[in-house]
Amino acid sequence: MPLSLRKLQQLNTEMKSSTPESIINCALEMNEPTVATTNFGPHEAAILHRIAIQAPDLPIIWIDHGYNTKATYIFAEDIIQRLHLNIKVYTPLITSNRREYALGGIPAIENEQAHSAFTRQVKLEPFSRAFNDFKPAIWLTALRKEQTAHRASLDIFTLDTSFNCLKVAPFYHWSELDMEEYLVNHNLPIVEDYFDPTKVLKDRECGLHISA
Repeated sequence: MPLSLRKLQQLNTEMKSSTPESIINCALEMNEPTVATTNFGPHEAAILHRIAIQAPDLPIIWIDHGYNTKATYIFAEDIIQRLHLNIKVYTPLITSNRREYALGGIPAIENEQAHSAFTRQVKLEPFSRAFNDFKPAIWLTALRKEQTAHRASLDIFTLDTSFNCLKVAPFYHWSELDMEEYLVNHNLPIVEDYFDPTKVLKDRECGLHISA
């Protein structure tokens, strides 16, 4: 959706101290095709809870790369059922078993070329496929400022040039403690046993948010 830089800056200034509820409402009131994404990571239940309340029919895209922990899969199924999420699952064209048994498994992050190819195959390709199917103008995401140095350079509202949409992060200015308090207050689970094979390290990017 076309938004001038001035309008984007105005939105980010106006909404900086707003609640996630207000930010989500702002995005929904734009009346554009909208999706949310989730990786069912440690604090994802917060944005999923808000969507379940404010936009229960909203498509929520999950790229299941096949390398999630048992705890993550149990959490995902629990929260999908508990919140009645409209989840849309996309998987890589190559299964994790085929990769493990025949193609050498997950490449080391030190092998940048091989790991970049792996990231494209297990996350970026299915993600692009999902966005081609839904063609969203607005993308709701749980990214937060404190997570990585790159994410600190973004904002609540960011134009994503790779996926040609407005990326909206309702919890952008929240700390990890804020997230945990929200989850405790709403009796929502926190998943500690989580692993993203495209990031490996907590402060690395997986590639989805680099383009913006």
